Amino acid sequence: MNQPEDSAASRFRHLTTFLRERPVTGPEGHSYIGNTPRGTATHPGLPINVRVLEHIDRTVAEVVQHTREINPNAAPVPEDDADIYRWYVENTANASEAEQRRRETLEYKHQLQHAVAAGDVAVIRPHRCPECRTFGLMWDRHSQRIVCTNLECVDQDGLTTTIEFARLAHLYITARKNLRQVRAT
Repeated sequence: MNQPEDSAASRFRHLTTFLRERPVTGPEGHSYIGNTPRGTATHPGLPINVRVLEHIDRTVAEVVQHTREINPNAAPVPEDDADIYRWYVENTANASEAEQRRRETLEYKHQLQHAVAAGDVAVIRPHRCPECRTFGLMWDRHSQRIVCTNLECVDQDGLTTTIEFARLAHLYITARKNLRQVRAT
């Protein structure tokens, strides 16, 4: 049985489809609502999750910026956001190896971010903490950050170590490349 592809493009398609197929129909949206008192809305809410829409816009802008840095003569950006990664690869295919690795890192960072934006926070757990090398990473919904749960893995102020998506993606892509080189020898 073939499993579906897990990539930035597939996660992005899922996220954009999720946004279109499940519009917000009430004040609760697609996010947690606290039990604290709040004022009564005087205007109806937007029929979409604005945070997800902003995430999609940031993603497309980041991909377009990197593509234009590598290839100023790139083809026009596709109208369908779901085609952005195909366009990205096609227009950076002749880039240097370092730029292609940067592209892979950006795509993997987006893959993790898209998964978290869609509520799949389990994608963080299989990664090692870059500081203590344990499998103690998790997504903290309150701080909206990746944190290490190892009580001994703290920063110089004694606070829980937090990891950026970009760093996690860079380490993953670098390790994958090194593994490929070892297997090739």
